[in-house]
Amino acid sequence: MLSPVRKKLAVEHAKTILGVSERAACRALSVNRNTVRNANDKREKDKEIRERIVGLAEEYGRVGYRMVTSMLRNQGEVINHKKVERIWREEGLKLPQKQPKKKRIWLNDGSCVRLRAEYENHVWSYDFMEDRTSNGRKVRILNVIDEYTRECLASIPRRSFKGAAVIEVLADLMFKRGFPEYLRSDNGSEFTNKKIRKWLEKTGVITAFIEPGSPWENGYIESFNSRMRDEFLNGEIFGNLYEITVLLTRWVRYYNEIRPHSSLKGKPPAPRVTIPITA
Repeated sequence: MLSPVRKKLAVEHAKTILGVSERAACRALSVNRNTVRNANDKREKDKEIRERIVGLAEEYGRVGYRMVTSMLRNQGEVINHKKVERIWREEGLKLPQKQPKKKRIWLNDGSCVRLRAEYENHVWSYDFMEDRTSNGRKVRILNVIDEYTRECLASIPRRSFKGAAVIEVLADLMFKRGFPEYLRSDNGSEFTNKKIRKWLEKTGVITAFIEPGSPWENGYIESFNSRMRDEFLNGEIFGNLYEITVLLTRWVRYYNEIRPHSSLKGKPPAPRVTIPITA
């Protein structure tokens, strides 16, 4: 029993050698013409899907086949994750290492980590990351996320951050996005200084400091920082501050608009929406 692809090859061979039409070749070989044509269409479709999978893996780097499957589905493609996995392995694409499972942290009174975000602008988290440019100079990155939507609201790189610079970033962000009810952070000096706390008190935003030495209580921003380190910072060498600003802006756009999140059922936090203009 010949496969559809082999039937297609046999028909093509008969047409070339004998110089007969496709109809005559199919009749002589007892092959249904629709089967031959469908085999060709399927082969072209598989080739297109294969190219798209390889393209997504090359463009976004630290993604696995499940994330690529979600990306294709978000683009309107109806596809099974098993097919993506098969093509992924056939192309020799490397799967990222699985993250170790972590136990849930419980407090002494038996309750779990407090203050869960329940809606947009309920709880924001902010934290700093550090990296260096190629000349060895330090760069600090201030990240702000919405814990409910998982969206990165701001990611600002500077050589250093004082209290006034942090207020400037927050004020600009709140002007654009509205005021959160809570602002969660660790107990770093940039977040606990009197100037920032006094300003937040005037805006009506409640500060929610985590317990010292307990980064798991700020798990959402810690998770985001981990993704940024693994998927972006570890794969780039920055020549200067301007270069890291441009590349970081592009990565944050990818994180918010394209990168699937398992906690959001494979959807990005803030997918780009295009509204057609009607005449």
